[in-house]
Amino acid sequence: MESKKFIVEVEPAIEEKDGKPSMGPVYRSVFAKDGFPPPIDDLNSCWDIFRLSVEKYPDNKMLGTREFVDGKHGKYVWLTYKQVYNKVILVGNSIRACGVEPGGKCGIYGVNCPEWIMSMEACNAHGLYCVPLYDTLGADAVEFIICHAEVTIAFVEEKKIPEVLKAFPKAGEYLKTIVSFGKVTPEQREQFNKFGLTIHSWDEFLSLGNNKQFDLPVKNKSDICTIMYTSGTTGDPKGVLISNNNIVTLISGVQRLLECANESLTTYDVYLSFLPLAHIFDRVIEECFINHGASIGFWRGDVKLLIEDIGVLKPTIFCAVPRVLDRIYSGLQQKISSGSYFKHKLFDIAYSYKLHHMKGGSKHSEASLLSDRLVFSKVKQGLGGRVRIILSGAAPLAPHVESFLKVVACSHVLQGYGLTETCAGSFVSLPNEMSMVGTVGPPVPNLDARLESVPEMNYDALSSMPRGEICIRGGTVFSGYHKREDLTKEVLVNGWFHTGDIGEWQPDGSMKVIDRKKNIFKLSQGEYVAVENLENIYGLVPAVDEIWIYGNSFESCLVAVVHPNKHAIESWAHAYDISGDFASLCENPKAKDYILGELNRIGKEKKLKGFEFIKAMHLDPVPFDIDRDLVTPTLKKKRPQLLKYYQSRIDDMYKSIKK
Repeated sequence: MESKKFIVEVEPAIEEKDGKPSMGPVYRSVFAKDGFPPPIDDLNSCWDIFRLSVEKYPDNKMLGTREFVDGKHGKYVWLTYKQVYNKVILVGNSIRACGVEPGGKCGIYGVNCPEWIMSMEACNAHGLYCVPLYDTLGADAVEFIICHAEVTIAFVEEKKIPEVLKAFPKAGEYLKTIVSFGKVTPEQREQFNKFGLTIHSWDEFLSLGNNKQFDLPVKNKSDICTIMYTSGTTGDPKGVLISNNNIVTLISGVQRLLECANESLTTYDVYLSFLPLAHIFDRVIEECFINHGASIGFWRGDVKLLIEDIGVLKPTIFCAVPRVLDRIYSGLQQKISSGSYFKHKLFDIAYSYKLHHMKGGSKHSEASLLSDRLVFSKVKQGLGGRVRIILSGAAPLAPHVESFLKVVACSHVLQGYGLTETCAGSFVSLPNEMSMVGTVGPPVPNLDARLESVPEMNYDALSSMPRGEICIRGGTVFSGYHKREDLTKEVLVNGWFHTGDIGEWQPDGSMKVIDRKKNIFKLSQGEYVAVENLENIYGLVPAVDEIWIYGNSFESCLVAVVHPNKHAIESWAHAYDISGDFASLCENPKAKDYILGELNRIGKEKKLKGFEFIKAMHLDPVPFDIDRDLVTPTLKKKRPQLLKYYQSRIDDMYKSIKK
């Protein structure tokens, strides 16, 4: 059987020259071997995406929320495309009535809701820059973005109005109008009036546009539609300039990809909107749904109630971040282990049988009809019963979680990779390809990709196992960082965007992300440590939920802070008759020895070098969180902040090793 290959070479490799590192060949998706998808007729801007769908599907359900009756949340109630369009025209006229002209900057701040999309579409209609303000970047960041982007009008969720107040007086230099997605209290009016601002409730604001008709400006593909600020792991947030062309190109690429995989979106598709619209991942998925006249239902904003929202909405496509999928995985594991011996055994047999057939090349829907009917259909029902694609993005999904869900969820489980700078989806794994587990799949058919060697990390893009920095070129690549030409020049070289991620091409043309270019340090004996790679390996230990590894050039060994799995620690304690709650178990030296033993076991299994083993460790019962500023909103580790926070623990660990 000839092995499959999902990429084609379009340009040759470039050897190292004048101190410039070598670059591997340029590849693109096999689905674009005869060229990228042509532009879709009349689709030049984000506004066209919505406008054309309103013309084609005026009565389709577009935006849904759970109704609230007698103190209880009930079924989803829907606004049609035409109803949303009428509201958007009102919102647009109201914005213009406040004196905001095309090219103005409009902030949106709050959890996903219909008003969020309406405000965004009003920006798209009038050629305004939509500037999402993050929930999780903290008060300083809200002030920073308002001032840096020069936001003059902001739409704000009712609950977030007090947060916006914290950005004053400084933000008052630019921000003149605030619109609540709900109501406004008399106190809030007074507070904002003090700063010379006008604040409107949603209904009051819509009445400003009554009987006013502003012409919609002509929009070009090259126009910027959004400035999306990304939380850097260091320094101030960077404003990524996303153009109409970026989003339109992405949509045609996703369309081609889904057609080639026989999984095209249709008007019957339903999406659960819970990942933040302030991030590119959710934004572009929702644009794809709008483009197909499909339906978007909003969650209630509480992660504990997410599964219930899923059960009521019954989505067909479920996009999530690994943390959510990890939770689903742990929940299923606990259910299995607490079931009867017979149920447990039945599950194991059904799982092994279906996995064996999927690895042999069977589609998930045909691998074992009996296993699906007897066992796995219950898992599918847990996600509403209609999910056909689960897409994971924003961070790496652990391979054991990915392959488990591929078998039990009765749907495709795909992993994607992209950055705000590449308009999200740049690589995505393909349906029914078990060999792609642990990879992010081949490139999407709208871009070119290549690897650039990183000699100081011993990554060679020209070797038989090509490794190097992932570089991307094409219509989805951003226009630059707002007001930061210096940073733009660092990452955009000759049309190639340098992602800062280290990738490894697989024989089938999938990409495996193995490291981060900046996460490298030297130990005192001169050995380089690629820390992200090690964290991924140690993260395979079921008893470890999160791990941060540290070392520096004054020390000869590595130490770590681990947030252990509560269930695993408690089961271990129970087995050894050790009493105490989770927090006190984390302080117990025996628990540390247990986890360290587990880390050493996997280290040996993966044949790590001596200096890559962890020599001491601190257990923290609390996960690395945004509140302590230890991770970014997309849950990437902020290494400088982790060091600052755990400095005294690190010092103690190195002292204990030297004793």
